[in-house]
Amino acid sequence: MPELPEVESVRRGVETYVVGKEITSVDIAHPRANRGQDEPLAGLVVGKEIAAVARRGKFMWLEFVGEDPMDSHRDVLFIHLGMSGQLRIGHTDSPHRRITVVLSDATELHFVDQRTFGYWLYAPWSTISHIGLDPLEPDFDIASAARRLRKKKTAVKTALLDQTLVSGIGNIYADEALWAARISPRKKASALRQKDAVALLSAAQTVMSAALKAGGTSFDSLYVNVNGESGYFARSLAAYGRVGQPCSRCGTPIKRCVLGGRSSHYCPHCQ
Repeated sequence: MPELPEVESVRRGVETYVVGKEITSVDIAHPRANRGQDEPLAGLVVGKEIAAVARRGKFMWLEFVGEDPMDSHRDVLFIHLGMSGQLRIGHTDSPHRRITVVLSDATELHFVDQRTFGYWLYAPWSTISHIGLDPLEPDFDIASAARRLRKKKTAVKTALLDQTLVSGIGNIYADEALWAARISPRKKASALRQKDAVALLSAAQTVMSAALKAGGTSFDSLYVNVNGESGYFARSLAAYGRVGQPCSRCGTPIKRCVLGGRSSHYCPHCQ
């Protein structure tokens, strides 16, 4: 699933093409991509001018001219990429095209989703008000987030994946942050010292910032940016997906365990 760096890479790409443009048509090629919408999407957004493309964690949304960006009940168009969703600009002949939006300058924005877990939803912004701030937001308070993390009774890896606590961190960057902070994924979050919890969240900020500069992490063609280009942070991964390979710090083979039904990759010596 695309995590914060991948979604932010897509957001930045989309923003350059759509802001200031009006939506002139919407074509829903697969109804699951517009799940939960009682009224046809076209009737809700055609004629609206896009004011901004925003993001929190793994959620992206279109802001519209005429809506107060400070009003939590304002209507926005949410875009969640799910497991394999892509936003592509220009013509596409993909058999997995789910939604196409045409803008006032004839730009085409396509939602392509092979596994159809992603979706678009026109709804009040308050729909995601339960989602925690993400580590790259200006208002993110690392000390406060660390205190909340330490209240969790679960393994720290599981706690990092709780999107109501800190959003945007998924399996890849949780493993990478834990490796960087030298913390075992099995360690109870409640057993962390405050300085260690702060160091862990700081590591998450660092690793996700580096991944963003690299365009995100791509293991296959399911994650690409709006121009169809893959990210290249996979070559910099220290733990995730490296079972049996030597730890770059100490040479000990990376191991894998399962926590909460999710794979975790770690160095048994360093962490």
